[in-house]
Amino acid sequence: MIKDTRLILALDVTDGQQALRIAQNVKGHVDAIKIGYPLVLAAGKGIIGEIAEMVPVIADFKVADIPNTDRLICEQAFGVGASAVIVHGFTGSDSLRTCVEVAEIYGGNIYVVTEMSHPGAIDFMQRVAEDMAQMASNANVAGVVAPATRPERVQMIRSIIGNDIAIISPGVGAQGGSAADAIKAGADWVIVGRSILLADDPKQAAMDIVKEIKDAIDQ
Repeated sequence: MIKDTRLILALDVTDGQQALRIAQNVKGHVDAIKIGYPLVLAAGKGIIGEIAEMVPVIADFKVADIPNTDRLICEQAFGVGASAVIVHGFTGSDSLRTCVEVAEIYGGNIYVVTEMSHPGAIDFMQRVAEDMAQMASNANVAGVVAPATRPERVQMIRSIIGNDIAIISPGVGAQGGSAADAIKAGADWVIVGRSILLADDPKQAAMDIVKEIKDAIDQ
């Protein structure tokens, strides 16, 4: 991804036409659009390619299976136009390595979840988040996912992976995270969904967050 606005839209809708309208509306104000299973299951995997014609797409499939199944999923995502795929790290280094190999074939990127943004992530994920960050770093992935809702964890993950691997940080807005705090803690991009999707003017909402990010960087 080109680091321009440093904003990623989580396009968590299930209507394909609505998704295309929103993508067109925010184009130029987000660096990528993150698409998950709800939209793909409702509209078909072709929606990835349609949106990718406007904005780079991150397929948020949180891939978490044996290596062969992971390979099949990643091939499908990259094959229809995704620029990146989000995968879980807890399935281990062999599964992760397979995802990275597929990404290299397609010229795409892999982002590894270290710790999710919801409160329940503290129950189990946080205990191994640092190990998964180190595994991701060893696998030469493009980036990791760390929670904007807990900026101190973003800072911790950054200390493990160094500066050559990107951090994309979800949880801004509806979940209570701050774009400015996540960026200051070391995130390269923040991921925002409902605060943009449910706004009366999604484009303006995106622009407001981009300004918040820019102000945080300039401080």
